[in-house]
Amino acid sequence: MTENYTALYEQHKKAGASFTDFGGWQMPLKYDSELAEHHAVRNAAGLFDLSHMGEVWVTGQDAGAFLDFALAGKLSAIAVGKAKYSLICDTDGGIIDDLITYRLPAAADGTAKYLVVPNAGNAKVVAEALQERAAGFDVTVQDASAETSLIAVQGPAAEAILLALVPADQHSLVTELKYYAAVEVGITVNGAVRDLLVARTGYTGEDGFEIYVGNLEAAALWEALLAAGEGSGLIPAGLAARDSLRLEAGMPLYGNELSRRVNAYAAGLGPVVSLAKESDFVGKEALAAIKAAGVGSTVGQKLVGLKGTGRRAARGHYPVLKDGSLIGEVTSGQPSPTLGYPVALAYVDVEFAEPGTIVDVDLRGKPERFEVVALPFYKRTR
Repeated sequence: MTENYTALYEQHKKAGASFTDFGGWQMPLKYDSELAEHHAVRNAAGLFDLSHMGEVWVTGQDAGAFLDFALAGKLSAIAVGKAKYSLICDTDGGIIDDLITYRLPAAADGTAKYLVVPNAGNAKVVAEALQERAAGFDVTVQDASAETSLIAVQGPAAEAILLALVPADQHSLVTELKYYAAVEVGITVNGAVRDLLVARTGYTGEDGFEIYVGNLEAAALWEALLAAGEGSGLIPAGLAARDSLRLEAGMPLYGNELSRRVNAYAAGLGPVVSLAKESDFVGKEALAAIKAAGVGSTVGQKLVGLKGTGRRAARGHYPVLKDGSLIGEVTSGQPSPTLGYPVALAYVDVEFAEPGTIVDVDLRGKPERFEVVALPFYKRTR
């Protein structure tokens, strides 16, 4: 497999990062202590390179109708400046990817403009699927992933750090930006103000921003953010901290909780699917049948949270047992740095999915007791 490197690879090397392969990309796993990076995001701020993610622009008179057909949600209903979490599904209802779609101000000629952001390992697959599904629609699908970088600043201090780089007359664009919304903001990079797309989104359970920037200016923006956050406890954070943060927040990861073998209802993502929208969409017939059969609610398996009652952590693929019988499998699990006990996500038979149910996880031949709990494990209070 070809190794890909983001435009920030040299910054990561200079900071002493340990690297790991993720979706074909060489990404920083951690810089020093993954625990310190995790706690920095919960208590101050962390800086993440997310440039391995995809960016696919969808424009044209039929852009909204096309996305209603291509994705499981009703994307045409997104207000300008807002974002929506959605799924792109196969004809059998399996999840090709989970993604975020932003609706941006219309072009000068009035045509609609959307930005679709797929996950790293799925970016090419999603772009190709969108191209195929565009037949018959007046739309242009442009995969801009190769020339776009994405930098996230996450944590309670994120807003103050970003404001340090934004001209005073634009501060309200940041302070008034709601969760799952995006706006173009002037950000000072290399002494000049650049208009960049800033989204109040993230994958950590904390407040924060994701900033889209061209590859040529990514390093300068990274350094500017680090300098702006110097007195606020900002540190660079890698994929290890990102994974423990998203797990505490109960957020699914494609390849762990989500895949083509999983449907939205079993994954607890039924509300993302809009069977009621007027238009047909890819996978609608299969998903309607799955919902009617009660998959994820009365039959089959369902994704749940597991809270450890001891100190030993469950890990991905560990069996989940009830009275010695196999009832499911862990998809993600580790000790929670914030909460102080082990947490996990797992698919279990629906009859054992009710919060309060006690199960065992087979930890390499030794059963460990866990309790089924409602998600998320952690929810910010500020």
